[in-house]
Amino acid sequence: MTEQDLDLTGLTAVQLLDGYRKGEFSPVDVTRAALERAERIQPEVNAFVRLTADEALAQATASADRWRRGEPAGLLDGVPVTVKDILLLRGAPTLKGSKTISEQGRLDEDAPSVARLRENGAVFLGKTTTPEFGWKGVTDSPLNGVTRNPHDPTRTAGGSSGGAAAAVALGAGPLALGTDGGGSVRIPAAFCGIFALKPTYGRVPLYPASAFGTLAHVGPMTRDAADAALLLDVIGTPDSRDWSALAAPPGSFAAGLSGGVRGLRVAYSPSLGGQVAVRPAVAAAVRRAVERLAELGAYVTEADPDFTDPVDAFHTLWFSGAARVTQHLGPQQRELLDPGLREICAQGARLTALDYLAAVDVRMELGRRMGHFHESYDLLVTPTLPITAFEAGVEVPKGSGHRRWTGWTPFTYPFNMTQQPAASVPVGKDADGLPVGLQLVAARHRDDLVLRAAHALYEAEVADTALSVTPSGS
Repeated sequence: MTEQDLDLTGLTAVQLLDGYRKGEFSPVDVTRAALERAERIQPEVNAFVRLTADEALAQATASADRWRRGEPAGLLDGVPVTVKDILLLRGAPTLKGSKTISEQGRLDEDAPSVARLRENGAVFLGKTTTPEFGWKGVTDSPLNGVTRNPHDPTRTAGGSSGGAAAAVALGAGPLALGTDGGGSVRIPAAFCGIFALKPTYGRVPLYPASAFGTLAHVGPMTRDAADAALLLDVIGTPDSRDWSALAAPPGSFAAGLSGGVRGLRVAYSPSLGGQVAVRPAVAAAVRRAVERLAELGAYVTEADPDFTDPVDAFHTLWFSGAARVTQHLGPQQRELLDPGLREICAQGARLTALDYLAAVDVRMELGRRMGHFHESYDLLVTPTLPITAFEAGVEVPKGSGHRRWTGWTPFTYPFNMTQQPAASVPVGKDADGLPVGLQLVAARHRDDLVLRAAHALYEAEVADTALSVTPSGS
């Protein structure tokens, strides 16, 4: 097989590494193809705030030399990756979608996840778009404009890691780093038709600390669970700059993918006990995937976790975090903020310490209830979102009656509050060709179960595809 036989932008990280080992193509070939794709898609979807082409090609050239010597630097040597513009990337400004941040600051340091990728030879294509300070579930900002859906540019890519999701979906790098404080890797993954994992809190170290505190997670965004497991093996190790980081995992997430779902106890909650109105096309796609889990040997029961919507407590935690991140801004700078962000900052500034602690109490009780739930069930399955992608450039769907983005994301933010691992897996499309996501949730520290179940669904889909293209009579 030659490079000309392949669309290099369509390969997963696992496939790229296999090609490097076999000498079928080089990191330079792959990086050039990914950069060309990124430049081509940028005018339509606006996934990037900055491409670091010269640096990426230099990194790819060094990687190609290492592969020729048979001395790759690590698990991801030569694989292109993008970084959400919330995380520090040495040599590139981190502006977080805000006109209030100087381009001259924090150029000399990598975030922990970025540092681990650099140590393992990854190639950095650039930084991807985010709403201002990652505050909402869609991606548009006063600084960078609107990020659009790769399946329909009139629709939103979701957020807050919308640029990362669009880049992966369109082949501008197979791996992306996103952040998730209330669904921010899972929401755009569901809207854009890719895989994303919010790991257990602390599994991926975060520095500088988020103003949103222990709601904020760093997670992999990829085409499939195998790539996410490989990426988590690299970034999911301790860093002394994050005091809340977990110890190194006992084994490799990638090596544990093949366990399948046979014998796992799966709770399927279509609507969190009737609390969420789910669009019929979404419900049908998720139910089909749940039936596939049962066919693969899981014990599936329709069961709902025992909690009511914690949105008020989440708003207290989220809005106070937003107020904190903008606390230093003067009146003129505040006028530069996204108007919606300015609103929630004002609300957050009025909250008291007692309000915050009352929200913490709700969070603790929610964690207790989910801990008890997982004594009976290994996995919880829900839709990732009750809807598919809506009009780009707005926070909520027109006519929905929702005031804030949390109104249409009731399946995601509860599991930031509990710090559980949760992933979005693409499971089909609606009649308009827009992707549908299924959410897999496990008990804290059981990221391996989420990845195993997602991988089982991917393998089943691949097997189905192979059968459907097999010539009749063969």
